Amino acid sequence: MNLELRCVFDTNAIVSAALFEHSIPGRAFYAALDRGVVVLSPATFVELTDVLRRKKFDRYLTVDEREQFLAKLLHDARLIETTETIRQCRDPKDDKFLELVVGGAASCLASGDEDLLILDPFRGVPILTPTKFLERVAEFAPPS
Repeated sequence: MNLELRCVFDTNAIVSAALFEHSIPGRAFYAALDRGVVVLSPATFVELTDVLRRKKFDRYLTVDEREQFLAKLLHDARLIETTETIRQCRDPKDDKFLELVVGGAASCLASGDEDLLILDPFRGVPILTPTKFLERVAEFAPPS
């Protein structure tokens, strides 16, 4: 049995965490890093990188700060090569998160995206809003 807390966060949740550390998505994301591991795939990391590099975020963080966030995330997270192609989400761009849930043996997926939340649970893995993740994070991690 895998006792390690393994979390998938969708791009919007990670962007919120990067821009607003003390927001609910930020608190959920950092709790996941503190209590377990955040899993990424090359596809999810590329999307995150592309989104964080958008000019509209210049008013929140400098380009250097965003690059530092991405470098730290890549260091702290676990990069997983997904092997199964999944076509189940009503928004096909979100299937990569479901593939990561399966390939990364995730404990949960944190997202505010209704296209993902409607699939809860996905193959027995809960899909939770960041608020629900914070309420339940202790359930996922083994006691210290």
